[in-house]
Amino acid sequence: QAAKSARTVVITGVPDGLLHDDVMTDILMIHFQMSKNNGGDVEEVMYPTRRKGVAYVTFEDQEVVESVLKKDEHRLEDKRLSRYYPLKVTRYCENVSSFIIYLVVLPL
Repeated sequence: QAAKSARTVVITGVPDGLLHDDVMTDILMIHFQMSKNNGGDVEEVMYPTRRKGVAYVTFEDQEVVESVLKKDEHRLEDKRLSRYYPLKVTRYCENVSSFIIYLVVLPL
Protein backbone atom coordinates (compact mmCIF):
# COMPACT_ATOMS: atom_id res chain seq x y z
CA GLN A 1 0.00 0.00 0.00
CA ALA A 2 1.38 3.37 -1.04
CA ALA A 3 2.29 5.96 1.57
CA LYS A 4 -0.66 8.00 2.79
CA SER A 5 0.69 11.20 1.23
CA ALA A 6 0.80 9.50 -2.19
CA ARG A 7 -2.87 8.54 -1.82
CA THR A 8 -4.04 12.01 -0.79
CA VAL A 9 -5.32 14.94 -2.83
CA VAL A 10 -5.86 18.55 -1.77
CA ILE A 11 -9.30 19.98 -2.49
CA THR A 12 -9.74 23.75 -2.68
CA GLY A 13 -12.96 25.68 -3.26
CA VAL A 14 -14.97 23.82 -0.63
CA PRO A 15 -17.90 26.11 0.26
CA ASP A 16 -17.23 27.35 3.76
CA GLY A 17 -19.81 27.94 6.46
CA LEU A 18 -22.87 26.78 4.50
CA LEU A 19 -23.37 23.45 6.24
CA HIS A 20 -22.13 21.68 9.35
CA ASP A 21 -18.58 20.40 8.91
CA ASP A 22 -19.64 16.76 9.25
CA VAL A 23 -22.29 17.23 6.52
CA MET A 24 -19.72 18.80 4.20
CA THR A 25 -17.34 15.92 4.97
CA ASP A 26 -20.08 13.46 3.92
CA ILE A 27 -20.77 15.39 0.70
CA LEU A 28 -17.06 15.38 -0.16
CA MET A 29 -16.76 11.67 0.59
CA ILE A 30 -19.75 10.85 -1.64
CA HIS A 31 -18.39 13.05 -4.46
CA PHE A 32 -15.00 11.37 -4.47
CA GLN A 33 -16.44 7.85 -4.27
CA MET A 34 -18.60 8.29 -7.39
CA SER A 35 -17.36 6.72 -10.59
CA LYS A 36 -18.68 9.69 -12.63
CA ASN A 37 -16.08 11.78 -10.79
CA ASN A 38 -13.35 9.18 -11.52
CA GLY A 39 -13.48 8.41 -7.81
CA GLY A 40 -13.02 5.28 -5.75
CA ASP A 41 -12.84 4.01 -2.20
CA VAL A 42 -12.13 6.87 0.19
CA GLU A 43 -10.14 6.08 3.31
CA GLU A 44 -10.48 9.48 4.97
CA VAL A 45 -11.71 13.03 4.42
CA MET A 46 -10.00 15.70 6.51
CA TYR A 47 -12.32 18.68 6.82
CA PRO A 48 -12.22 21.31 8.15
CA THR A 49 -8.51 22.05 7.98
CA ARG A 50 -6.47 25.02 9.13
CA ARG A 51 -7.02 26.64 5.75
CA LYS A 52 -10.52 27.89 4.92
CA GLY A 53 -12.24 26.03 2.08
CA VAL A 54 -9.57 23.31 1.94
CA ALA A 55 -10.03 19.58 2.49
CA TYR A 56 -7.76 16.55 2.16
CA VAL A 57 -9.11 13.33 0.70
CA THR A 58 -7.14 10.10 1.12
CA PHE A 59 -8.04 7.17 -1.13
CA GLU A 60 -7.43 3.50 -0.45
CA ASP A 61 -5.63 3.08 -3.80
CA GLN A 62 -3.10 5.40 -5.38
CA GLU A 63 -4.56 4.68 -8.85
CA VAL A 64 -7.71 6.55 -7.81
CA VAL A 65 -5.61 9.66 -7.15
CA GLU A 66 -4.38 9.55 -10.74
CA SER A 67 -7.89 9.17 -12.19
CA VAL A 68 -9.36 11.92 -9.97
CA LEU A 69 -6.59 14.28 -11.09
CA LYS A 70 -7.33 13.49 -14.76
CA LYS A 71 -10.95 14.67 -14.51
CA ASP A 72 -11.23 18.10 -16.10
CA GLU A 73 -13.77 19.64 -13.78
CA HIS A 74 -14.98 18.61 -10.36
CA ARG A 75 -18.38 20.07 -9.47
CA LEU A 76 -19.52 19.60 -5.91
CA GLU A 77 -23.27 19.00 -6.22
CA ASP A 78 -25.70 17.88 -3.55
CA LYS A 79 -29.34 18.54 -2.78
CA ARG A 80 -28.23 20.18 0.46
CA LEU A 81 -26.28 22.80 -1.51
CA SER A 82 -28.13 25.62 -3.30
CA ARG A 83 -25.87 25.35 -6.38
CA TYR A 84 -22.82 23.47 -7.56
CA TYR A 85 -19.33 24.52 -6.53
CA PRO A 86 -16.27 24.03 -8.73
CA LEU A 87 -13.46 22.31 -6.86
CA LYS A 88 -9.77 22.34 -7.64
CA VAL A 89 -8.06 19.03 -7.02
CA THR A 90 -4.29 18.87 -6.72
CA ARG A 91 -1.78 16.27 -5.70
CA TYR A 92 -0.82 16.40 -2.04
CA CYS A 93 2.79 17.33 -1.52
CA GLU A 94 4.30 17.57 1.93
CA ASN A 95 6.52 20.42 0.76
CA VAL A 96 3.69 22.55 -0.59
CA SER A 97 2.56 24.04 2.70
CA SER A 98 6.08 24.88 3.80
CA PHE A 99 6.74 26.37 0.35
CA ILE A 100 3.66 28.60 0.64
CA ILE A 101 4.76 29.71 4.10
CA TYR A 102 8.19 30.46 2.65
CA LEU A 103 6.67 32.66 -0.06
CA VAL A 104 4.43 34.51 2.38
CA VAL A 105 7.07 35.07 5.04
CA LEU A 106 10.02 35.66 2.75
CA PRO A 107 8.77 37.24 -0.50
CA LEU A 108 11.15 36.71 -3.40
